[in-house]
Amino acid sequence: MADSGDVTEVTEYCAIRVQGIVQGVGFRPFVFRLAHELGLEGTVANDAGGVSIRLGGTKEHIEEFVRRLRSSAPVAAHISGIDLKPLSDCTLAPGFHILASSGGALATAAISPDLATCPDCVAEIFDPANRRFRYPFTNCTNCGPRFTITARIPYDRPNTSMGVFPMCAECSREYGDPFDRRFHAQPNACPVCGPQLSWHGADGRRLEADPILAAAQGLQQGAVVAIKGLGGFHLAVDAANSRAVLRLRERKNRPAKPLAIMVADIAAARRLCRVSALEAELLESVAHPIVLLQAKEKSGLAPALAPGLSIIGLMLAYTPLHHLLLAQAATPKALVMTSGNAGGSPICTGNDEALQRLQGLADFFLLHNRDILTRVDDSVMRVMAGLPRLIRRGRGFAPAPAPLPLAKPCPNTLACGAAMKNTFCIVRNNEAYLSQHIGELSNTENYDFYLESIAHLQEVLECAPNRLACDLHPDYISSRYAGRQVGLFGRTGKVDKSGQSGQLIQVQHHHAHALAVMAEHGLDETVLALILDGAGYGGDGTVFGGEIYQVTRAGYQRLAHLAPLPLPGGDQAVLEPWRLGLALFRQSTGDHDVPLAALPHSLAQINPEKRAVIAALLQKGLNCPPSSSAGRLFDAVSALLGLCLFSSYEGQAAMLLEAQASLAGSAVNSVVLPLCIENEAGIRRIATKPMAKALLKHLSAGRPVATLAWAFHHWLAESCREAIAQLSEETGLTKVVVAGGCMQNKVLFEMLQSSLSADGFAVLSGSGIPMNDGGIALGQAYYYRDKDRGDEPCV
Repeated sequence: MADSGDVTEVTEYCAIRVQGIVQGVGFRPFVFRLAHELGLEGTVANDAGGVSIRLGGTKEHIEEFVRRLRSSAPVAAHISGIDLKPLSDCTLAPGFHILASSGGALATAAISPDLATCPDCVAEIFDPANRRFRYPFTNCTNCGPRFTITARIPYDRPNTSMGVFPMCAECSREYGDPFDRRFHAQPNACPVCGPQLSWHGADGRRLEADPILAAAQGLQQGAVVAIKGLGGFHLAVDAANSRAVLRLRERKNRPAKPLAIMVADIAAARRLCRVSALEAELLESVAHPIVLLQAKEKSGLAPALAPGLSIIGLMLAYTPLHHLLLAQAATPKALVMTSGNAGGSPICTGNDEALQRLQGLADFFLLHNRDILTRVDDSVMRVMAGLPRLIRRGRGFAPAPAPLPLAKPCPNTLACGAAMKNTFCIVRNNEAYLSQHIGELSNTENYDFYLESIAHLQEVLECAPNRLACDLHPDYISSRYAGRQVGLFGRTGKVDKSGQSGQLIQVQHHHAHALAVMAEHGLDETVLALILDGAGYGGDGTVFGGEIYQVTRAGYQRLAHLAPLPLPGGDQAVLEPWRLGLALFRQSTGDHDVPLAALPHSLAQINPEKRAVIAALLQKGLNCPPSSSAGRLFDAVSALLGLCLFSSYEGQAAMLLEAQASLAGSAVNSVVLPLCIENEAGIRRIATKPMAKALLKHLSAGRPVATLAWAFHHWLAESCREAIAQLSEETGLTKVVVAGGCMQNKVLFEMLQSSLSADGFAVLSGSGIPMNDGGIALGQAYYYRDKDRGDEPCV
């Protein structure tokens, strides 16, 4: 019996619900160990809603438990909510126990993205005394496949592609030991019971050889090797072997688009590229994305990796197979690791699919027998203005959700995204699940991938949306898909822009760009938005792309734009930037009969007959739709400077122009192009004619191309800054959202960030969400019109 001075500790009971990415990341073992440390009794289990915990203990220990749930959670976990409910009457067995997962309820849990191999697992595969020595599928609760092997929630082995691999006795022991880091690691496996590699020739026949050693020797000899990875296949070659790189380019019909490379570790990365502390942090993060880095001049890499560019996409080994392959003495120290596909089609995932679709591209195939249930490309990031920026959202990030800060819960929504760099977005329980990168929807295979991915994520999330959102453009394949789905809701197909539950809404392209940034930053107010991109269907039926809007969640007003440039031949002008160069040249001179001698050298190279045809179209205004696109203006200037007359990949002309601007060095201020902002019917217009005239004058005077490229970037940034300053005076708005594909340009983006910030503006931009069309779907999902507060619809 206690002394009269003792304080009796009262046992309290509670139920805790943890939501977010808390399955497949070692969260239950973490909860188990934490409860043991604090002397708490109870249970923890996965269910369709996340993680369910029942606790018994003192008030102080329960409070400490909840505090440390957030502060000390596993690195790959992301907690979106903790709900605690006191229990007045609860019977718990002594001790703390992990229960079997339960389903039945509507799924609200989130699936973890795939995780790069952790240091502990890397150490094991290189330890001769470890039973997983050289085993290429080693993983634990801190790393390994997640999203790409998951069929449904809860995240348990039978619901993954690992369900066909029964665990051996030793793996089962690890799986059941709460103090083992493989406790409830669903992909847990070893050489006795897990997936295996196989080595195949170009014809698909299996070859008897050590698969990893054979792959290393093939790469050393210049072969193209198709390697099955986490989210699909890579095509690999020696990144220092120019012949091998050119052979790969020829086979893939990819003449100039940059190729990403993989190296073993950060030390290897630093030998090839300049790597800042933040870039190193990104490379070594659990996502292990491709990071765009400044290549060193004497790196020894093949020049054909990124023709005309000074940056290169680099990633570190992120699976045990990668680590083992790059550790072979025969393996080249840097490997091209480009998507295993041909001609813009989706990345291959299945063995039979790869052997068929990659036939003629690969000399050998390094396969394994663990199925990939959904294809996911590597993510791409770039550090700009001191922050990491996602360029392509894929492995390591998708499908992690983003909370939507709405005053009212958002109805479950499927936002269908754009036509280029497509992603889609599913909103469930007020969280936005932005998909992995899908790509261009113009071919049947990518559209099938789009449909397959929507179906997979809906199944995983157990979410049937009752609202659809799409782009305003009637011919986008994603918009047509959305229109067809309306019939599933028993509607007539008539577009309704009110944005309420059960309806199809259309969101203007550049409005969606702005809304994506607003969603990421939790903004629900009126802001100014600067959107610079390639093309978007405008509210007036023309092509927009260089816009300044006043934006709310419910609508926008166009306040300023770039002067329109005619697009001779429509979309063909994107593939042949010389047409745009000729259009800008004629626009600047006002003369339709310019003698050959007066043409810039770049345009004088074009076949005279072709040039005459385009000149006639421009003169007559036939098939020359006007566009305010910043992307097309970049193309035109790139062509005038002779950098890109014919484009073989999206954004090539602009990327080459940026590369030249970055080389300007000390001559950056030696050329200043004139600014001119006009007022036309109450809308400001940034005139391009004075700029183009001055640019051509400096070009004919022999000024360096790099200097002129930098001058153009500076002119565009300063023109936008000045227009925003004028509009801020009129509107009183001081928050500026910047977005659009042109914001991937580091030179331009950092100029804008610096000048607008110096003027006192709060500049908001995308970081975890792509600022290009890969973020459009989130913006579409974030659109919301509240009738009760008098919101007006899109205009």
